[in-house]
Amino acid sequence: MDILGIIPARGGSKGIPRKNLRLLAGKPLITYTVEAARSSDLLHDFLVSTDDSEIAAVAEESGCEVLQRPPELAQDGTPMAPVMEHAIRWYAEREGRLPEIAVILQPTAPLRRSEHVDACLQLLLDRDAGSVVSVSPVPGHFHPAWQFKITLEGELRRYTGEALDQIPTNRQGLTTTYSRNGAMYAFRTVGFLESRSFYVPPCLAYKMSAEESVNIDSEGDFWLAERYIQSRKHE
Repeated sequence: MDILGIIPARGGSKGIPRKNLRLLAGKPLITYTVEAARSSDLLHDFLVSTDDSEIAAVAEESGCEVLQRPPELAQDGTPMAPVMEHAIRWYAEREGRLPEIAVILQPTAPLRRSEHVDACLQLLLDRDAGSVVSVSPVPGHFHPAWQFKITLEGELRRYTGEALDQIPTNRQGLTTTYSRNGAMYAFRTVGFLESRSFYVPPCLAYKMSAEESVNIDSEGDFWLAERYIQSRKHE
């Protein structure tokens, strides 16, 4: 079975300039994802899709094939779906067949390891799912039941629409909720190409801990990820 790993790594980054090349615990950020893909037992092949020559050079040095992304697919507002379609169709044309499954491995999730990649893919295979998305628990103080919105008149309202005096006071009584952590989106390529959605039904969740789910979007995220990486060295 052909399973293709795709690492999207655009050169531009507004929040943290040159983020994918920024050193994290002594290695470029993107290298962590390339290493996870290279060590996977289930990936048949993997590549980096990039518009940036420096990123391409680092990826190749790390043992990863590089697909040159056209400029029109490397803009600030470019959705991920056409980027994935470009990579999948390029691979299919080269190999003469469509990969049955593709998995997006974003380089901003450096704590995702090869065992996570394989477990996510194995879940998709074992359950005959259309897709699997990695998630992590939402901290209790961010639970939807405790979220608010403010009206134009300045009134406080619960985000769920329920009465203010019905707010749960016991965190232990709240149902656990989850958010996407950006580490992995695995999907059957035929379903994706038909729907242009990564959530090919049935879509399952692959749960990861908060410590494994740091997604680099700020300087604070870099600091936190480095602390976790350093702690792993002492395990």
